[in-house]
Amino acid sequence: MNGWVKVGTRSELLPGEFRVVWDGDTSIAVYNIDGALYAIEDVCTHDGGELAGGDVHGFEVECPRHGARFDLRDGAVTRPPAYEPIASFPVREEDGVIWTRDDR
Repeated sequence: MNGWVKVGTRSELLPGEFRVVWDGDTSIAVYNIDGALYAIEDVCTHDGGELAGGDVHGFEVECPRHGARFDLRDGAVTRPPAYEPIASFPVREEDGVIWTRDDR
């Protein structure tokens, strides 16, 4: 899959889990929320910290540094101190293998 980055297999990313991959210099966190896959840039727009590893509340990930929250489905801010959304990316699954890419 030209231009796509392999995340892993479906069996390696179970519901409630996440995995971080790199597309060039972009860190992408891919989450499995109840079987649905979502990919976001792994950078809080408040202070540049990593989001991966922060608590997940439904479809929201909470920045572990200052508590900002972002919607995993579209990158929208759902709670300050962040005010700028994060990038969200496409996710594909082919033959049980999960792929994503920075399509900006």
